Amino acid sequence: MMEREVETELALSSFFAQKKDDAARDLRQKAWEAFQRDGLPNRRVESWHYTDLRAAMRQVAPLASAGACESVTLAPPSDALRRVVVDGAFRPDLSDLSGTPQGVAISSLREALGEGDPAVIKALSAQTEDAVVALNAALMQDGVVLRIAAGVELTRPIELVTLLTSPQSAFTRSLIIVGEDAHATITERSEALASPGALENHTLVMALGARARIEHVAHVAGGAQNSVRVLSMLATLEEKSALNSFCLLEGGGLLRRQVFAQLVGPEAAAAFSGVSLLRGRDHADTSLFLRHASPGGVSREFFRHIVAGEATGVFQGKVTVLQRAQKTNGAMQSKALLLSPSASMNNKPELEIFADDVVCGHGATCGRLDADQLFYLTARGLPRREAEALLIEGFANEAIAQVVDEALRERLAARVAAWLSSGETD
Repeated sequence: MMEREVETELALSSFFAQKKDDAARDLRQKAWEAFQRDGLPNRRVESWHYTDLRAAMRQVAPLASAGACESVTLAPPSDALRRVVVDGAFRPDLSDLSGTPQGVAISSLREALGEGDPAVIKALSAQTEDAVVALNAALMQDGVVLRIAAGVELTRPIELVTLLTSPQSAFTRSLIIVGEDAHATITERSEALASPGALENHTLVMALGARARIEHVAHVAGGAQNSVRVLSMLATLEEKSALNSFCLLEGGGLLRRQVFAQLVGPEAAAAFSGVSLLRGRDHADTSLFLRHASPGGVSREFFRHIVAGEATGVFQGKVTVLQRAQKTNGAMQSKALLLSPSASMNNKPELEIFADDVVCGHGATCGRLDADQLFYLTARGLPRREAEALLIEGFANEAIAQVVDEALRERLAARVAAWLSSGETD
């Protein structure tokens, strides 16, 4: 084992020594043992084939401490009920603690673990075979726990904000439990404020009760070239529940967003979509693992990747249909737009089907801007740069159109336009 790998393991072991006696000791211990069995993944782990996390984490920044950063200001939320976590610690001074709707309970993860609620502990114990998710459970510091009671329909979005402001290692974990027949819009913002050497490991666990419906929009931004960020989402859907989830990734350093979704109830529906914006030497990996475990399920995956400079994009999508999940309807599509000769994209869509009465398909493409379309626009008087921007925005908006809320769609489209105007795209 290389000396730097030993140093990394020692650093993570010291983190666990600091956290093992915190609340949820059994959960932490089992998660740490699961992590130790496999260790940090490298390219020999099939699901991490395009992202060598072990090589990237040759140095580990100190564990983030609560209250280390006091000088954080945020723009006022438009109409959302906001909860904020900074450097691994819940920040009530930055959160909107007034006006919580009836039937909604919001607390910090630290508070919820301290109360020892069995339902919360069970939900937080959601398992995958991913070592990084296990590491997150073992070292979790703080986060947000959101519980929406059965039948509640929220008219005001709930916003979860996670910020990393300095070169520290932060392990945050948030939980959303949605009762039967409840409806809500939840937005996430995860930002690393250009901190070289920063490590962020964040997990969002989401459990939807029968006939619950959630619109989920995430925005991931920031990060320095040698920062490492892994953002995981674990979703479980019961009978006839529906989750529509979109994520805008603005690259920075090494970034992986991974989704593990299980459709455990009959006729559940899950839709995942997103846009990745990459330039410079960014590396952004979107990996999705979806499991149909009951009949009549519907799943859709729709992703667009815009890759410039020497950046590298990754999309892995694996949909598994168990034998009992007859009448499954699934479709997956990933398209990449390469804006420079040095840009690269790895597309790996997969279907694993054990049922015989299904409708499933997938597709993936990589290409450059269409020369005929460029000629058409420039021939009608548009400068080439404007014509390129128009085509790129149109490409991204194909995925943004999956977002139901018009105001959120406009906000996301504006972020794409701002990214295009803020730096070189070739």
